[in-house]
Amino acid sequence: MKTLKGTVAGLALSLGLATAAQAELSGTLKIFSDMSNPAPRAVMEQMAEEFDAMHPDLSVELTVIDREAYKTQIRNFLSANPPDVANWYAANRMRPYVSAGLFEDISDLWAEPEIADALASTKGAMTLDGKQWGVPYTYYQWGVYYREDIYNELGLEEPKDWATFKSNCQKILDSGRKCFTIGTKFLWTAGGWFDYLNMRTNGYDFHMALTNGEVAWTDDRVKQTFANWRELIDMGAFIDNHQSYSWQEALPFMVKGEAAAYLMGNFAVAPLREAGLGTDQLDFYQFPSINPDVELAEDAPTDTFHIPSGAQNKEAARAFLRFVVSADNQTKINGGAALGQLPVNSGSSVDDDEMLNQGFEMLSSNSPGGIAQFFDRDAPAEMASVAMEGFQEFMVFPDNLDDILNRLEKARERVY
Repeated sequence: MKTLKGTVAGLALSLGLATAAQAELSGTLKIFSDMSNPAPRAVMEQMAEEFDAMHPDLSVELTVIDREAYKTQIRNFLSANPPDVANWYAANRMRPYVSAGLFEDISDLWAEPEIADALASTKGAMTLDGKQWGVPYTYYQWGVYYREDIYNELGLEEPKDWATFKSNCQKILDSGRKCFTIGTKFLWTAGGWFDYLNMRTNGYDFHMALTNGEVAWTDDRVKQTFANWRELIDMGAFIDNHQSYSWQEALPFMVKGEAAAYLMGNFAVAPLREAGLGTDQLDFYQFPSINPDVELAEDAPTDTFHIPSGAQNKEAARAFLRFVVSADNQTKINGGAALGQLPVNSGSSVDDDEMLNQGFEMLSSNSPGGIAQFFDRDAPAEMASVAMEGFQEFMVFPDNLDDILNRLEKARERVY
């Protein structure tokens, strides 16, 4: 077996894989991935090539599927022609496939010390019904990415409270720009706005109770979240026709300076930089406080690998999952030149990247309220779909709020 580059982490990895290597892996390892954007795709291809090279008798076959198409195809391929390894997401997003018996229980991997210890902080996100159903490979902060040069031109500071957030926005609007770009064509970006507005208005525990179906959508506290959101909508804070754009198609508004900021995950940094935004043009701030009585909580979604229960080469699949989460590989794939995100292994190092370091600092020391996965991961799939349709509708037709909330409440009574 070929070990990774001669680091202590690489040595630890080779020792960790010793059991699998003694009966050398053979056959074919089929991997289906949704890492279709350019930077993630390069990372996935590199991992597949490296693992293939480590195991001469094993052939690794990688199929990359467009991310949105993958979401509609996963149930079919898990049922009909499952690969050995598949990408997906943590928390409630796993539940439909766990409940249907389509994901393998890999609690045995989580009992291995090198995973149990190094990945302890992510175990909760991978656990349903007391068992673990996959491994994480990256997580990332959400927050406000903004045009630093535009803020400097207008004399704006990073806002720490709601009043400053809105006064900044008014000055941006007065300069002929929009405050925020967003593309809600695929709905989930509006879910990000709801997450932050609700967690800042009512707190993490209330937000989790809502996504767990324990609070009515017609509750006055939910209405207050939408009232805060409406303040921005009525100001004209968001780009026009956002329902026509994907999140990528909304990037040029920020690149061209037609909008000053984007509430988004850290995966937006790579395409913004590739489009030409330099260090002095792009910066990040934590979504500001709205209700000073609630602690700051953050979205930090966790992306995952799973072994389908119908996989043909589960031994190789388990070895691949060990490889993915190893300290050395985690440092490499999450670096600023790769995924540009945060490693899940506590033995990994965070890349010397401005945005990653700000995100790491925020998540480790300034999110006392808690860490959410994201609306469409924290809520069951059916509820998330109905709710995010409502969020998008509200952003376009805010006068429809009562009808939207009544519709969401009927869905809550049905789904839970």
